[in-house]
Amino acid sequence: MSLDLMQFYRKKDYSEPEVENYEYYGWGMEIFFVFLMSVIVFQVMIPISLYISMELVRVGQAYFMIRDDRMFDKSSNSRFQCRALNINEDLGQIKYVFSDKTGTLTENKMEFQCASIGGIDYSNGKDSTDDGQADYLVQADGMVLRPKMKVKVDSELLNSSKRKHTDEGRHIHDFFVALAACNTIVPLTIDTSDPSVKLIEYQGESPDEQALVYAAAAYGFMLIERSSGHIVIEIQGERQRFNVLGLHEFDSDRKRMSVILGCPDKTVKVFVKGADTSMFGVIDKSSNVNIVKATKAHLHSYSSKGLRTLVIGTRELSTSEFEQWQSSYESASTALMGRAALLRKVANNVENHLNILGASGIVDKLQEGVPEAIESLRMAGIKVWVLTGDKQETAISIGYSSKLLTSKMTQIVINNNSKESCRKSLEDALLLCKKLTTVSHATRGGPMSEVSQLALIIDGTSLVYILDTELEEQLFELASKCAVVLCCRVAPLQKAGIVALIKNRTEDMTCHW
Repeated sequence: MSLDLMQFYRKKDYSEPEVENYEYYGWGMEIFFVFLMSVIVFQVMIPISLYISMELVRVGQAYFMIRDDRMFDKSSNSRFQCRALNINEDLGQIKYVFSDKTGTLTENKMEFQCASIGGIDYSNGKDSTDDGQADYLVQADGMVLRPKMKVKVDSELLNSSKRKHTDEGRHIHDFFVALAACNTIVPLTIDTSDPSVKLIEYQGESPDEQALVYAAAAYGFMLIERSSGHIVIEIQGERQRFNVLGLHEFDSDRKRMSVILGCPDKTVKVFVKGADTSMFGVIDKSSNVNIVKATKAHLHSYSSKGLRTLVIGTRELSTSEFEQWQSSYESASTALMGRAALLRKVANNVENHLNILGASGIVDKLQEGVPEAIESLRMAGIKVWVLTGDKQETAISIGYSSKLLTSKMTQIVINNNSKESCRKSLEDALLLCKKLTTVSHATRGGPMSEVSQLALIIDGTSLVYILDTELEEQLFELASKCAVVLCCRVAPLQKAGIVALIKNRTEDMTCHW
């Protein structure tokens, strides 16, 4: 009887003179109805108006971010774009920032800076005027053609390039022919206000290739025409046609590209350009000892200045070598299965025993405000990781200029060629971290000291032996103790693996640039 009178349990309705039982729907439905009643009763604790208020606050924050004059880009005349209302909350939770270098930290506007050709460094006689390219033009069908972009030239190299019958002149000739031909650039003519003058614009996927072709044009090796079967280069006032017999495009495994040309003198040559780590393995060092040694020294100097470097090589193919390559190339090009692997194998077979021509140095300037932005991120306790395909010296130089690295940081460099050496380097680095932690607590009584100033520098070769192995856990442990991580010579697939290294082991929010 007492249960019949208790609220939620009573079955009788006393609101009417005649007492009757409530409709009873069973335990399941009764529980459901009780739940709905509790939602209605307790909704005043988190009212709907609060949700609306929060959304209005987010809209206001987004408006202030969009209208912030300090986030206005004058070069593109564009403001900050807010595509999600919770962006302000997400930005406040970021612990890791992963950034590429080219086009992110830098402007992605490449400019040819210097060259080492035949063991001679042409980087000290840079003219301060643009006369070298402004005066160079080509007469074609009654029209005057000149490059759209101007490149500052080295007067010594410009004069040496005109001495065609010396060993130095032949080296320079082949070097600039390689720059003009070993690429996928397409030359386009653009009208100007003067109907008798047209500009040549070089369009391509890679800004590096564009910079090299513009540099070749500035020194008198102007690419005029390109088709699937031939290219035309204006060389010191003489128009020459080269037959393009084959092109092996750049890939992240070989780290180089090559073109096989039928030259006007009826010879067949292969021109190759690529990263120094891959090129010096296919250079014939026995006949180029002094040039190789000098070029390596110049490359180190260029990299220390933060320049992007490429090594250029060539060799002449005999009739039998060319026929063998042509047969293999045609078979690989028409293969239905595993075409990329077959073409890579053909390229590796022909890209060997090369004579080194030289190396190029290209500058890619930092974007405005990058050093200040990175310094602010580090002061906020956000860990910045930069992943780049450049050389270690180039990456370190850019790291200092962007304030990613400082002189107060303790640098841990892992640059190994075997799994066991990588294991030892990781173990030694972790021991160093523990020692610094001990010193930190003993001297300052807190964890915020030298440990927060650790910088890890690791190259792509070492990551080959670390990623997807049991060493990943040690790398994560080490990297999580470092304020800065700089990965150099990494392939695109390795960049994805490095990001996954963090995202799979922590719930911290990350930002990818």
